[in-house]
Amino acid sequence: MAPQRNTGAGAEAELPEYAGHYRLESCLGSGGMGVVHLAQSTSGMKLAVKVVHAEFAQDPEFRGRFRQEVAAARRVSGAFTAPVVDADPEAPRPWMATLFIPGSTLSDHVKRNGPMAPAQLRQVMAGLAEALRDIHRVGVVHRDLKPSNVLLAEDGPKVIDFGISRPKDSELRTETGKLIGTPPFMAPEQFRRPREVGPAADIFALGSVMVHAATGRGPFDSDSPYVVAYQVVHDEPDLTGVPDNLAPLVLRCLAKEPEDRPTPDELMRELRAVAASYDTQAFIPPQRASDPPEPPDQSSPRPGPSAEAQEPRRGRRLGKKALFAAGAVVLVVGGVLASIPLLGDGAPTSKKAGASPTSSAGFAGWEMKPLSKDEGVPQCSWGAGKLFCAQSGVVFALDPADGALLWRHSVARTIRSGPPMLSGGLVQLLTNQGRDLEALDPASGKARWHRDLPAYGGMQPAGGMLLITGTGTSVTGVDSSSGDTKWNRTLPGPGAPYFSSFAGDPLAYATSTAKDGSSTRVSAVDPDTGDVEWTARFDGTLRLVGVQNGSAFLLAVDRISSDTKSVVRYDPKAKVSRRVALPVRRQDSRATVRGNVVYILALGGSLEAVDVASGKQLWALETSVSRGSAPVSDGRRVYVTAADGRLLAVDARSGRLLGQTPPRLRTDGSLVSGALPDPAIVGDRVYAAAPDGTVFAVNALAPGAW
Repeated sequence: MAPQRNTGAGAEAELPEYAGHYRLESCLGSGGMGVVHLAQSTSGMKLAVKVVHAEFAQDPEFRGRFRQEVAAARRVSGAFTAPVVDADPEAPRPWMATLFIPGSTLSDHVKRNGPMAPAQLRQVMAGLAEALRDIHRVGVVHRDLKPSNVLLAEDGPKVIDFGISRPKDSELRTETGKLIGTPPFMAPEQFRRPREVGPAADIFALGSVMVHAATGRGPFDSDSPYVVAYQVVHDEPDLTGVPDNLAPLVLRCLAKEPEDRPTPDELMRELRAVAASYDTQAFIPPQRASDPPEPPDQSSPRPGPSAEAQEPRRGRRLGKKALFAAGAVVLVVGGVLASIPLLGDGAPTSKKAGASPTSSAGFAGWEMKPLSKDEGVPQCSWGAGKLFCAQSGVVFALDPADGALLWRHSVARTIRSGPPMLSGGLVQLLTNQGRDLEALDPASGKARWHRDLPAYGGMQPAGGMLLITGTGTSVTGVDSSSGDTKWNRTLPGPGAPYFSSFAGDPLAYATSTAKDGSSTRVSAVDPDTGDVEWTARFDGTLRLVGVQNGSAFLLAVDRISSDTKSVVRYDPKAKVSRRVALPVRRQDSRATVRGNVVYILALGGSLEAVDVASGKQLWALETSVSRGSAPVSDGRRVYVTAADGRLLAVDARSGRLLGQTPPRLRTDGSLVSGALPDPAIVGDRVYAAAPDGTVFAVNALAPGAW
């Protein structure tokens, strides 16, 4: 590869071909301190590599700052940042390689689409509060949080560029001779007492970032950095255009004195009070349909727009994600649909399989992979003897015996709310960011009826009905076969209900949590009539994860950190609750129930089984799954899908790992997936999907041979 010319800021003669062992493929962008390249590792993993400008490589003070940045970036949680893969701050041209994360910056998004809608603002603010919480926990202060340092990735905002000064951004200087931060997003103490800057400065910057996201400008606006500095220290911020329900919280962030600003934990608690339903679903920013995608300014290690971000969009609203379950199988695929492209025009390829979808004698398994060069995680469910799967812009049915394509149906707009589900004899799916509902013939894939959904609403199949909710406490029951409204009800509860249903149980369950997280109400609803069979109120924030033998099982989570603290079983007949504390709090947990045992998978790969009847933890296993799907179980084994496409099988009684499939990564080397579909158990077979677009089936009786 010929050396590349730097055409950005701080141009220099030639750029290197390699940084360490990483081949630099193309220039993503250039900023005040260096150039960011797209690169790949020897294994093919995509990276963003920052190489320092030659003029700063000779500056001992700058080298010291770069060492601090590398150390800080390595210490913070990878859940909210671009994880560091490798770095050499002592090289002739210092460099740092981070994981390549698809997504545009907040700055580019606002330039392209204008101010964000209120629902998006709440999501971004909540995501940044979570990021700062984890950053500050490890003793790091960012000091330069601004829109161009916020990536809008599929699974939430990512904070990048730790502790880097940009001397070409302004003529202002600190006592060290270099600007630390960017004036419109700096706190007053960064101008008055730069050596005493603490975590509260990042909260001030967060407030300024939110004003920019809401209005397209900052709370202190001038062409002169000197004037901006004076305004930050002395003037009141201009919050014109910030939504009324967010303005007081943003104003607190912009307090002149650090001690008057909220902490990240306080921000998250206040945001729950702002939103009737606090939702941390995957954030994928829409684009105006008339605007073609633009390459973002790459002044920090970040990529261009993701595959989905390149698709034209209509509107700027985000639909509420829905949880799906099917009554015909043990457990089904769930989760939010990932950012994934269309299936290829040709027929998919599949490997040979056995004959019966429920008898696994001699079943060798199969895999079906789209022929399209673009890939993504399909979302699938079982029903009517078929696998119904969805990818962006397409729904298709597969033969569960051998993975053969039975039919495909194109949808005009992106599907974003889980797998298609069979209800009322038709395949039900959400399109257009969850705002449209479409019913298809399961035999042919032809559309039978269509219905618009309320803004920010949800839909849950339950028996032969669809339960539709909006932002209030009203629920509409719709006949799945015809699309006709059958009933309307207002449910008790502190907020908008979130419905779920479970295999083998005739009822649907509405969960609503108080704005401050102090209480949760669960109501059991007859889906045919809307009648409430029972209702129960619990102290604290709880999430319903399953129903077994009439009893409801819930996870109790910390209202601030969202860590799972305990498992709760509620018997509605006796009106008695049993609460079992976990030995160790678990972060970002997902769970399933089988009998009296709750299987919990936490962020980081901790998988455990808790017997609620005995009040004991049966076993705990540290898996290699950094991020996984919800676990599913047939009572014999527990299955989990990993972010790299592996399917793991664990003995449900002992917690011993029994087997796992090979990874199925995207061929472009990306390790980031916007959603992880749950496996589906049907008889003695398990069906799963992977980031490379594969849908596959394995013999549940022989996990050691996977």
